[in-house]
Parts: sequence; C-alpha cells; structure tokens
Amino acid sequence: MNARTDLHALSVPEIYFATLPSGVRMPYVMRGAGEPLLFVHGSLCDYRYWNGQTTALSKRFQCVSVSLSHYWPADDLALQGAFNWWTHVAELAEFITAMGLGPVHLVGHSRGGCVAFHLARDYPHLVKSLTLADPGGPLHADAPLPPATAALRARAARLIEDGDVDAGLELFVDSVSLPGIWRKSPAPFRTMATDNAATLPMQFRDPLPAYTRAAAEAIACRTLLIAGERSPRMYRDNVAQLAEWIGGAQVRTVAGASHGMNVTHAAEFNRQLEAFVGTVPA
Repeated sequence: MNARTDLHALSVPEIYFATLPSGVRMPYVMRGAGEPLLFVHGSLCDYRYWNGQTTALSKRFQCVSVSLSHYWPADDLALQGAFNWWTHVAELAEFITAMGLGPVHLVGHSRGGCVAFHLARDYPHLVKSLTLADPGGPLHADAPLPPATAALRARAARLIEDGDVDAGLELFVDSVSLPGIWRKSPAPFRTMATDNAATLPMQFRDPLPAYTRAAAEAIACRTLLIAGERSPRMYRDNVAQLAEWIGGAQVRTVAGASHGMNVTHAAEFNRQLEAFVGTVPA
C-alpha cells in the first residue's frame, strides 16, 4: 500500500453469506454480470481486499470476492473449525459448486495464491483459468524458514497475542512488502488488517505446502503469474519457478509495485488481468 492508494478501493460493499454443505457461512460480495471472476485473499485480508478489482472489472465480468473461514466477518461456526489451507481449498470448492459459478476465472494473492493453486489442481472442473499474484508458499519441501524470518514471525505473533496488535502488524506487513509501508497504508487497509490480526498466529502454525513440479504440471487451465517488481524475492522466485513448471503459463510484472500490487497499482493490475482473461476461450 502507499499514500496514493484510492481510499474508496477498500470501502465496505454490500455483503452476503452463502451457507455451504459443511455448515460454514461464507461471506462474499458479488458485482456485475458475465463470466465469473472469483478472488481469493491472502494474509490479514478478506473480501474487501479486492474492492479495486470487483468495482472496475464488474463492468465486464461477474466479480465475486470471498472471506475464507476465520477471516472477518466470520460467524461463530466458522471460528470453531480448524484454520488450515486445505480447509480453505475445500470451502472454495463447496462455494463454487453451491453457487453454481463454475468453471470460474480464479484469482489468488499471496497465501490465497497457494490456496487457488491447489483448488485448480484438485478441482480442475471448477476452474477455467488461474491467476496467481505473488503466490505464497515454499519451493522446497521441509525447507526451514530462514532464522531471521522465523524470529520475526514469532515476535509478530507474540505482539499480537499480547495485545500490541499495531506493532505486530507493522512488523509483519513491512516484512512482506516494503519497510515503512504499514504506516503509509490507508486507514481502510489498516482497519481490515486489524480485523484479521488474530488469524496471523494461526497462519504461522499452518505452514503452506511446497510447490512441486508434479503438482504444477497437473495444472490444466490457462495460467497467468503476476509479480510485483519490488516484491520480496521469495514471491518473485515462486513466480519464476512456477512459470517453468506450468505449461504455457504467462508471466507479467507490475512495474514499481510491491506485494500489495492490486491495491497500490490497481489500474495496471486490472489491465493485465482483464487482458489475460479475455484471451481464454469461452
């Protein structure tokens, strides 16, 4: 995020709840008509993260943005379940099926990119195209986090659990974007992150699975990989490696952007996404 970000991009739209067969009530917003674009948020975010996309792209597509379980504004049942990435994959599959949306153009960012990747691999009939923006997750199984990263995450979690939420969020957000970005972020983003702060310690206890060549080669749909030019190297490395493994994958970079590219550089992000989806056969 930066100070130039359109503050309206993270305003609160009209929200609905879809009751899934599992009993979870999944919050979502839906705008526009046409082929469905389904957006999956990452860490500390929820359906509001994609407002800059659902507003602009709803002129051409049916734009749907969800909040995964435990993320704001989760109800009591959603909070009682386990927090893990594979539950989020299953929830999305339930949601697409229950809403009669599939196959969708699936868009995931950061941790949500990993969730979207596994949804496309495990439920190929539900996904028409896949866009991964700075996808999160490791490239090597059982590879330990760098000691400095592990220490930073432990400190951020401890601060949040001890009630010093702002300090914990500043530490984490700056580490995955750019130094000082938390303090420069617009108030709506900070509110959203604060609303979801309790998910961060749970996320650290639920490491994402490593990407593998076999899993990536199993992605059958058209795929776009987007990197922020100034994003931390781990995300850019993921984009580069997945581009080698996923057959025919397209790669784009958002110039001047870091990890929150779809908010800070929404117009360029939307242009790249719309151009890609427009090339996918109907």
